[in-house]
Amino acid sequence: MYQTNVYATTPFLSFKRVAVESKSGAALVSFHSVSKGFLGECGQRGGFFELHQVPEDAKAQLVKLASVSLCSNTSGQLMTGLMCNPPAAGSPSGALYQSERDAILASLKRRAIKLAQVLNACKGVSCNEVEGALYAFPQITLSPKAVAAAKAAGKAPDVFYCLALLDATGICVVPGSGFGQVEGTWHFRTTILPSEAVMDQVMTRFGKFHEEFMNKYE
Repeated sequence: MYQTNVYATTPFLSFKRVAVESKSGAALVSFHSVSKGFLGECGQRGGFFELHQVPEDAKAQLVKLASVSLCSNTSGQLMTGLMCNPPAAGSPSGALYQSERDAILASLKRRAIKLAQVLNACKGVSCNEVEGALYAFPQITLSPKAVAAAKAAGKAPDVFYCLALLDATGICVVPGSGFGQVEGTWHFRTTILPSEAVMDQVMTRFGKFHEEFMNKYE
């Protein structure tokens, strides 16, 4: 989904390439979607998947499932075709497409860098560099007092934190509890999708909330 959204020097390496070059016999399903990646056409629903070394009987069941659809998602198919075959260099739209694509990816990279920097500047927050895709997954260190308050409210500590953030700022993040985090650690998932102008405002509101939360539960 995010093979073009790479912001660090680490190159993208697909599971398909690993499977082929290692001569692995593992079955693999690869997905791509117009609603993800740098296109971000979230109002459209189109994409494809490729089956690699998947047994024929399993393929047959997938064909049967797809065949029961009564009508095609026409706009989604058009978008998928455009995603797979973008304007080529030298074509009437080639230069414009490349400049728009590069501008989007450059903006996302700036936001990725800024988000990690702001998060790491907050007390008790640790965030890895956002090397690709559209998300950051920082770890938060919560005091025993905050953990006790969460328990009293009948919530996991990171859920308690995320709900408090939402109530105070309107910023919606996803608690790490839903991702199978290591016991005794707390995280949340956030995104770099807000525009650069909005991102500055979001980070300011987040920083103010986090400082007040940490002081409240010292």
